[in-house]
Amino acid sequence: MTNLVTAVATGAAAGAADRVPPLLRMTQETPTRLWNDSATPAELSAAIGWGAVGATCNPVIALAALTSDLPRWRQRIRGYADEHPTASESEIGWAMVKELSVEAADLLAGAFTEHRGRNGRLSVQTDPRLYRDGAALVAQAVEFDALAPNVIVKIPATEVGIGAMEEATYRGVSINATVSFTVPQAVAVAEAIERGLQRREAEGLDVAAMGPVCTIMVGRLDDWLKTVAARDAVTVDPGVLEWAGVAAFKRAHQIFTERGFRTRLLSAAFRNHMHWSQLVGGDVVISPPFEWQVRLNASGIEPLPRIDEPVAPQILDTLYERFPEFRRAYDPDGMTIGEFQDFGATRKTLRQFLAACNDLEGIVRDVLLPDPKK
Repeated sequence: MTNLVTAVATGAAAGAADRVPPLLRMTQETPTRLWNDSATPAELSAAIGWGAVGATCNPVIALAALTSDLPRWRQRIRGYADEHPTASESEIGWAMVKELSVEAADLLAGAFTEHRGRNGRLSVQTDPRLYRDGAALVAQAVEFDALAPNVIVKIPATEVGIGAMEEATYRGVSINATVSFTVPQAVAVAEAIERGLQRREAEGLDVAAMGPVCTIMVGRLDDWLKTVAARDAVTVDPGVLEWAGVAAFKRAHQIFTERGFRTRLLSAAFRNHMHWSQLVGGDVVISPPFEWQVRLNASGIEPLPRIDEPVAPQILDTLYERFPEFRRAYDPDGMTIGEFQDFGATRKTLRQFLAACNDLEGIVRDVLLPDPKK
């Protein structure tokens, strides 16, 4: 990845006189903001050059950031373990995640000041193993909020998580809802955060510098419907399933605008360029992985405002008629809050995040107890 970052930086310098990268144009010409879906310092620095004013992270991304500079982090793991002789593998691993996050947050401090807290934030995700314990999620959110002034804390959009979001918001934590794929989840998140903000306002507490967002993992909704299509032997025209996440995001944006929610939507989990190009123009956040930013800047696609353009009726009708799971994701009342955790994309993503925690502990274990066979 270091080679890619170097090559991109060199190419950007060479081509700067020829054209403005599409992502930078988007940030200059529309209210849509760019965040970097990575906390790796080299990638984040390059993205800032394209106008990025924030960064997102999750257990998988944090693991990738650590492994991208493993010799350094192995040394730091050993040092931390020596300083904390009774710390568990999990505690050491999460200490590394926090240190990584503080470093990344510092790169965004200028944007945080410029945007008065609405941007310039670094997402830190709560431990996915706490997904059943709302009080523990709140406590960890408060802990992570104290790591740096510009931290934003990720909590999963499940019934337990949404309750924790309201309480953490009330305590002054800016929230980034994650494990979120659907319109009903996004609406429930925005309502919970609004309740937390109103509770703070009722007590005369500041909310002006808070910057909550709600992620919709658009590509993971597409992935889930493709899994359903294979499972249920549903055949549709090529490309139809690529629009599911876009349709859900556009619907949620319309509702957020109508209801005046103070939470912004954030597009993540890219699978195709429409997860950017179809969502430009709104007061939203686009958060592509670094590799996708490279591709989008090289695409030649104009960053035109398309957020309010409806999905073609024949595509939307096909999705709605052939996939009950899409109806659950698209209709604002398609699921109750109690059903969020059992949605297929939710279960799959939580399991992936939990597996990444195990892998993080494995890195620590390899430092503290190296495999004698290696």
